[in-house]
Amino acid sequence: MRFLGFRAVLALGVFTASAFGSAAWAALGVASDEGSAGSVDRPASEANLPGGGETKAYHWGFQKSRDGRPPSIAREGFQGLIERYGALFYDEKGGKVLYLTFDNGYENGQTARILDVLKEKNVPATFFVTGHYLRSAPELVRRMVAEGHIVGNHSWSHPDMSALSPAEMRREIERVNAAIAELTPQRTTVFFRPPRGVFSERLLRTVRAMGMETIFWSVAYKDWERDVVRGADVAYRQVMGQLHPGAVILLHSVSKDNAEALGRIIDDARAQGYVFQSLEDWRLRERSLLTPEGASTGDDDT
Repeated sequence: MRFLGFRAVLALGVFTASAFGSAAWAALGVASDEGSAGSVDRPASEANLPGGGETKAYHWGFQKSRDGRPPSIAREGFQGLIERYGALFYDEKGGKVLYLTFDNGYENGQTARILDVLKEKNVPATFFVTGHYLRSAPELVRRMVAEGHIVGNHSWSHPDMSALSPAEMRREIERVNAAIAELTPQRTTVFFRPPRGVFSERLLRTVRAMGMETIFWSVAYKDWERDVVRGADVAYRQVMGQLHPGAVILLHSVSKDNAEALGRIIDDARAQGYVFQSLEDWRLRERSLLTPEGASTGDDDT
């Protein structure tokens, strides 16, 4: 794969889940990822109203895009925090680009198929993994990195990060970073996604102090129930109906529907003029290390 931005990261010496069923997560003593697609098209919930200080828990949600217009978090009660700490939920500056991300809490037999499609289409992605995934699917994690993708951090035990102390937050994050570095050539992990989209100002500050970036999303749907199969057409319509310039697409890798729809989503998004880029391209542009013209794309996007 020719992901130029990622190669630039390698030259700098920088490298860089979540659909676990409730019963299975409970057996491991951690929470499920249900609800992580984010609430959309509704007023801000009481949980997201102003007040509460740096430990207040916020639940990621947004008014979803329609007809290509940008999504909005203006009613959610946390827009100021997102801007203050530089968290990403969509790229306002990148033009007609898309960022493909997957949450991997456990393996359901679909990730290899997803990687096959990404390889065929020459598209970069970021896979946010938990400690459980690292322990149970090491070969798939190695394959992700070997094929030019980024492995992101989704916490070790998938807790409510807003309920933790700064030291506990660091342990959750550092344990995943260390495991990725031990398992793959990716020595540094810079992208973090809060489990279930639950966060606090303290978490955003801690992630930033660790030199990492917090990544949310602007396109998602309820796709984390592994035993619910509604067909590839449903996944296709859900994603394509929300596309907008700069979108960060969240898909759960446990979904058979997602795996089957992915190729058509990529092809038809490109037909609409979209270019798939890596989160590292966004990060480097934000640091003014790469211009938009120098960002990575697949061969079909150049």
